[in-house]
Amino acid sequence: MTTDTWQELHTTALLGTDRRPLPPAPDGPAAEVDRSDPATALLDLAALETVRRRAGARPEPAVEPPAPAAADSRPELPAAAGRRLTVLLGGHHTGTANLGELLPQWLAAARRYDYRAPAAAVPALLDTARARSELRPDVVALAGPLGRWLARQNPDWKYVHRTAVEHPVGGASESVESDRLLWQEGLFAERVTLISRLRRSGSPTALELLAGTWSTERAEDRLLFLDALHEGLSAADESFLEAALGDRSKNVRATAAELLSTLPESALAARMAERARSAVQLDGAGRTARLAVSPPVECDAGMQRDGIPPKSPTGRGQRAWWFGEVIAAAPLTVWTTESGLAPEQLLRLPVADTDPDGPDWTEDLHEAWARAAVRQRDVGWARALLGPAPRRAAGRPGGPTPGAPARLLAVLPEDERAAWTAAFIQVNGLGEAFQLLGSCATPWTPPLSTAVVAALERAAASGAYPWSHSGVLGMTERALAPGTAPAVAALAADATPNSAWADTLARLAETLRFRAAMLAELAG
Repeated sequence: MTTDTWQELHTTALLGTDRRPLPPAPDGPAAEVDRSDPATALLDLAALETVRRRAGARPEPAVEPPAPAAADSRPELPAAAGRRLTVLLGGHHTGTANLGELLPQWLAAARRYDYRAPAAAVPALLDTARARSELRPDVVALAGPLGRWLARQNPDWKYVHRTAVEHPVGGASESVESDRLLWQEGLFAERVTLISRLRRSGSPTALELLAGTWSTERAEDRLLFLDALHEGLSAADESFLEAALGDRSKNVRATAAELLSTLPESALAARMAERARSAVQLDGAGRTARLAVSPPVECDAGMQRDGIPPKSPTGRGQRAWWFGEVIAAAPLTVWTTESGLAPEQLLRLPVADTDPDGPDWTEDLHEAWARAAVRQRDVGWARALLGPAPRRAAGRPGGPTPGAPARLLAVLPEDERAAWTAAFIQVNGLGEAFQLLGSCATPWTPPLSTAVVAALERAAASGAYPWSHSGVLGMTERALAPGTAPAVAALAADATPNSAWADTLARLAETLRFRAAMLAELAG
């Protein structure tokens, strides 16, 4: 055969043996092939050519083997937890929920114990995190030095070098270098995650990195980077945010203004406080006291620079829109300090327009105060706006707060949040509880878990279909306290055999047992 035989075989395979004759066989009797079937003969010739090419290949120069991975002094996963990891990575376990939904919980728990993954499991972990970016920080931490070493050998795992972890092996110098590399070369989601992590740690590097590339970032990226600054926001960010008030993107300007309004000592907060004092004043004292409202009559240039759009995007009246934006951005201490009244007392005061024929501003004022409480993370105001645990299903859920209370709940301490939600569910069931449950820390507290199980029992008895509560049921698989497994199993046993509720509850009980076992294995 000639030196381009392989190319001839390749071309014949592409065109077909009916359109191109077979090339001659190599010299020698051993190379004879049966040509009665051209397609089979083509494969035989290709096999012969492959052997010939391999036999004639010259060895490549020896390659220096890479240095071994750095030592990892962390304890290895307990054997049972290692086996559980294999099951989770496989993604299927009879009778339980989608295990892909439980893997993040397992990884976070394993990381809290500061385990290292078994060497044999690291490649599968890295493959899984390649497809699921939200798992990468925990996977990279669990894989440790071996994971980083493997990533240098396999380009499919190059994301490992761009993934920042809270405590990277190698010390502070490696961490800084890794952070800068990630900021320069990482994907957008990875860069946002980096900013959030640095902010949680209190490092000033996040603002330095962002300021260094701010002018070259796209408007939509600048917006999400700014949103990440909510984490660890402090007075040190004020000058950067003040400059962002002049950004060419109106959404960036609005987000910068919102961030500044959460800093009670910022210049923007002071400007909003002055506007709020002009818009709402305490009139009278004692039983005759009221809040007199005089909304802005225009949205001047200063208000626009401070993030208030001149036109309402919600369809509300212009003055109501400007009024709400001013009150929501003003420090809440304006009202309590200057009036001497607690939030609960202020909320009970009648609200009236300074014009006797003007509209009722009560709902607008309370809604704006609710936004301010969420923005400023003010527990006292959030508690007052929510009111006591709900005692009725209709109207506002227990207090004067318009709209869903989930955002206000998120401001409260975890135990109080869970207790309020449990009380809501006891009265109102699960129909309106999805967002409230989503605001609660997981796993849910035993009282909240008990309230959810009782509500599931009532829902099953009412004849409603399980899929009408699919969102909450999906959440229970990840968040319900594993200790409720016996109660859920009892509900499944009491349900009509082979019914949708029987199957749903049996699966939930098995998932809870699975979670209990996986967490116990990690505890050793």
